[in-house]
Amino acid sequence: MSTDRWRLVLGSYAKERLAHTCAGPGCRFERQEQALDQLYGREYAGRGGRPEGAGEVGPGGSEPSAPHVVDWLGEIRDLFPRRTVERIEGHALERYGLTELVSDPDVLARLEPNEELLKTLLTLRAHLDPKVLHHVRTIIRTVVDDLRRRLEQEVRRALSGRLSQHRHSPVPVAASFDARGTIRANLSHWDAEHQRLVVERPLFFERNTRRLPWEIVLCVDQSGSMVGSVIHSAVMAGILAGIPSYSLRLVVFDTSVVDLTDRVEDPVELLLSVQLGGGTDIARAVSYCGQHVDNPHRTVFVLVTDFCEGGPPGQLVGAVRAMAESGVTMIGLASLDGTAHPSYDKQMAGRLADHGMRIAALTPGELAAWLAEVTAR
Repeated sequence: MSTDRWRLVLGSYAKERLAHTCAGPGCRFERQEQALDQLYGREYAGRGGRPEGAGEVGPGGSEPSAPHVVDWLGEIRDLFPRRTVERIEGHALERYGLTELVSDPDVLARLEPNEELLKTLLTLRAHLDPKVLHHVRTIIRTVVDDLRRRLEQEVRRALSGRLSQHRHSPVPVAASFDARGTIRANLSHWDAEHQRLVVERPLFFERNTRRLPWEIVLCVDQSGSMVGSVIHSAVMAGILAGIPSYSLRLVVFDTSVVDLTDRVEDPVELLLSVQLGGGTDIARAVSYCGQHVDNPHRTVFVLVTDFCEGGPPGQLVGAVRAMAESGVTMIGLASLDGTAHPSYDKQMAGRLADHGMRIAALTPGELAAWLAEVTAR
């Protein structure tokens, strides 16, 4: 075991005897040690040890502020694997009194709604006291509405139709101005004396409107590590569901598969229906979606997952291969959020890419642009 790992096991008491192989604010082991000490340092304080500073920054009890709890939970999600995070959160709730966010309406009412707070609440969904659900719904609504305002214009612009290079529109739109076509159409009005072209009839490209329906199947991994992508997928589903030229199906999965298509219009209830954590059976989800495709050649399958398959890998590869052979256009997204900086199983993603699934990490706007390209045909 490395020196850094021994320090994580032994805690801050090892500082003087065991040096980190890296140091400073950017050192991952240093950050991990600090995050663990903020929680497990309470164990020493409870036994009469390390009283100094033990109550200064810890995430439970009455000492720390609720915003700090959110920051701390965000830090451990960034630093540790999913199963480790679930265990740490469980200890925080069950052993060290981290109850403010899941049981105290007054605490929630004081917090500023933002994505990090929403991620934390969704991660702790199973522990929420019923009396805080009203405040949780308000937070979800505020965050989702803000996200939708920022994303909807960009997404709709990308999906509204590509410029047609063959037809012209009677409605003038500056961004669609056809300069060459306008010159050709008005050459008869050339003023030789003043060396200028008199434009009597400007031309503008007409935007294509896709009249044949495309089905978009959005299949989202609801494991704990995907919480950011789950939030953005819910917003994206609501936007896509409002575009008449698309038919949307929304499916979430862990080891089970849940079809939430009937809830895309209500992102609050949709997100409260998500059960983050647990195992992952991607093959079952892909097979389920494949069984509900009516027109493969006009279907786009969007799989949002970290590709960490809990079942036999061969079953997932087979399900993807079958969908590709049927004619479905597929993309696997290791991330669908505002950063698109994922951590995922690259080996499994590579195997799926070999069988026809494009692999990427995209923001919702980038996904919309890709959909526009694919469904323009």
